[in-house]
Order: sequence, then C-alpha cells, then structure tokens
Amino acid sequence: MLFKNAEAIETMRKVDTLVVDKTGTLTEGRPRVTQIVLLGGLDEPKILSLAGSLEQGSEHPLAAAIVAHARGMKASFVPPQEFNSHTGKGVSAVVDGRNVILGNKALMMEFDVDTGAIAEKVRQLQAEAATVMYLAVDGKLESLICVADPIKETTPRAIEELHGQGLRIVMLTGDSRNTAEAVAARLRLDEVVAEVLPDQKALEVKRFQEAGRVVAMAGDGINDAPALLPALSGPSN
Repeated sequence: MLFKNAEAIETMRKVDTLVVDKTGTLTEGRPRVTQIVLLGGLDEPKILSLAGSLEQGSEHPLAAAIVAHARGMKASFVPPQEFNSHTGKGVSAVVDGRNVILGNKALMMEFDVDTGAIAEKVRQLQAEAATVMYLAVDGKLESLICVADPIKETTPRAIEELHGQGLRIVMLTGDSRNTAEAVAARLRLDEVVAEVLPDQKALEVKRFQEAGRVVAMAGDGINDAPALLPALSGPSN
C-alpha cells in the first residue's frame, strides 16, 4: 500500500464508503470459459477458431480465457486483419475473410447486430454470475461465450470485516448489471454500479464524493487508475 502523504493517512480514518472493482479485486482475476452457446450455422470448433484468432493478441483477462480455452480444444488460429479494440465493449477484426465482432451488448448495438431474440437466455446465464460475450460473424449473431471468474476465497470474510467497521461497500464494474448483481448478492454488497466504461469510473467516484461520502477505492489494472486518483480526496474536491 502506497501513501502519497500524511494527509492521506489521516483521511483514511474518515472513510465511510469503499468502492471496489470486481475482476481481480473481488474475484480471482483468472476467468475461465464455462459454456459456448451456438446460435447459428457455425459449429463450436469454428466459433473457437474465430474467437481465439480475434483475441490472441489481447492481454485482457476475458480474452486470455477465450484463447486458453480455444487452445485447449485444439482450435486453429490465423492472424486477424483490420483489428480494432472498442474500449469497454470488445473487439472486431477480419478473420479468415470474415467480419468478426466479439464483445458486449453495447458493441452489438454499435454494429447493428440484433440480440433481442436471445435476451432471456442471456439474462439466465448472467444470473449465474457469468460474463456473457456475443460473437457475431458477417453481421449475424452466431454464439454466446460465457466466462466465469471465481470469487476469491478471502473476499467474503474481508467484506464481512469491512461491514463490521461500518463501511459501505460499492462494486464498480464494466460488467453487465445482471452479472454484477449476482456477484453482489453472493457477497452482500451494499450497492452496484454496473456497465461503466473505464473512463467513467472516476466520475462515479466523484459522484459519491459530491454526495458527501468520503471514498476509498480498491482496484487492480490500468483501467482502475483514473478512478483511484480522486479517491480519498474528500467530498469537497
């Protein structure tokens, strides 16, 4: 733990709200593919080949889970062309001559891919605390890839002890609301702010401060850095 100055230590005594990231903070940060749902004419080996090829250059935990699973299933990869990363939403590229999009519902909406027909199925999967990613090929939804990240063994006890100290625990995550609420229910968290893009996290921290809360934040990874900076600055800053 790094303190910038003595004032930060003094402010720690006044903290009443702890904002926490989900992946890698409450969870192990080592997600695994738990289910592949086929929706179109492509079989599972082809789905894994396309998804693995698309994600093979990414260091994101969800991408790593897909690549590891695809490799474990002996899927073949090809280099993606015209690769684009859509911050907080997913990725797109041309893979083996086909336009492939892999990401969340917001990314599907951006590319005009219809997800309405499987909305209930997605809700059911998210209620099991799975992160659900949509895979579209040439503008058509072909698969749902479900990834689960186990809660750390130490997390429930830590949350219980923090509650015992009178802290309000808020989970701030880019994951879907259904998935986030399923995790929050298991841990008995006080509040969930879901579907937040990385550059919006700092604004959410400031929102709590403007409401008079003294906020600390726990997170990991570069996506949490902007939100970590304003934490502990106090409600007046």
